[in-house]
Amino acid sequence: MLGQFLVVLSMATFRLSPSYTAFAIALALSTFSCKDELTTQGSIVFPASGVSYGRHVESLFTQQCTSCHSGSSAPNLTPPSYSSLMNYQPQLVISGQGDNSLLVQLLDGRAVPAMPPGALLTDNQINGIKTWINEGALNN
Repeated sequence: MLGQFLVVLSMATFRLSPSYTAFAIALALSTFSCKDELTTQGSIVFPASGVSYGRHVESLFTQQCTSCHSGSSAPNLTPPSYSSLMNYQPQLVISGQGDNSLLVQLLDGRAVPAMPPGALLTDNQINGIKTWINEGALNN
């Protein structure tokens, strides 16, 4: 897709000065960066319902969050722990209220700082965490 976009971009910018063309190509590369590839290789895919903490949420935290949230970085997710997530203050998860949970707001960018840095989570993953919370945020 990036290659096709660059061909179209180069055809559209042939009349522009070299500096504008370089800027347009740099913008295209940053827009279609490898971050999209990072989420597709070995990523956690959440079901539409029946989300499991152990199979989905904890696995996602292990894959995407523990590199920063370990040791003294709060919340400490090494190893990912249901109790550390549920007992963290300020409260991250309000059982049954995905949209009102700070965790979801941090993940979807409604609260700052948006997590994880670099926006590596897919819409499916963010919605999956929201679904897990809406389903009661069970330790299952």
